[in-house]
Amino acid sequence: MRKIPVTEPEAQKKEPAPSETMPPNPGDGTGQAEDETEGLQVDLDRFRDLALRSQADFENYKKRSAREKEEAIKYANSSLLEKLVSIVDNFELGLEAARGEGEKSPIFAGMNMVLKQLMDFLAESGLQPIDAVGQKFDPNLHEAIAHEASDDVPEGRVVRQTRRGYRMKDRLLRPSSVVVSSGAPA
Repeated sequence: MRKIPVTEPEAQKKEPAPSETMPPNPGDGTGQAEDETEGLQVDLDRFRDLALRSQADFENYKKRSAREKEEAIKYANSSLLEKLVSIVDNFELGLEAARGEGEKSPIFAGMNMVLKQLMDFLAESGLQPIDAVGQKFDPNLHEAIAHEASDDVPEGRVVRQTRRGYRMKDRLLRPSSVVVSSGAPA
């Protein structure tokens, strides 16, 4: 046989008293309101701090973006100038070959004028050649390709430059390729 559960009639069901559903409050009942106020104040302080941090982050972002934009404009031509510098190198080699035929030749004079125009253009664009010969070797500006004993040049100084280096404003565009003195021969 199967048992059927017995239910109480609706009238006999007891409604919970308000004191049973709410936790007991000490005193006159303002404790809960104070707890809610404190909780809201903590939330308000947290969101105010978050808003201030977000505002500071946004200000930093704007400053960084402006600085990056300024640098991008300042160094926009660097790749073009880097390619042009290698052309100037080859042009200088051609000028040296023309010098061999005589400095009075019209070809030498014409090539010399063109080189001067190129160098003036590079200077106007913010490119500065690095003069390395006789200078103390600086790995930030020079690339040592060899060491050579020298009676005339002290140790650690540049004996000769095989390829000129260039700076673009305050950045190194290309280091100078140099031969560094190893001092007097033993």
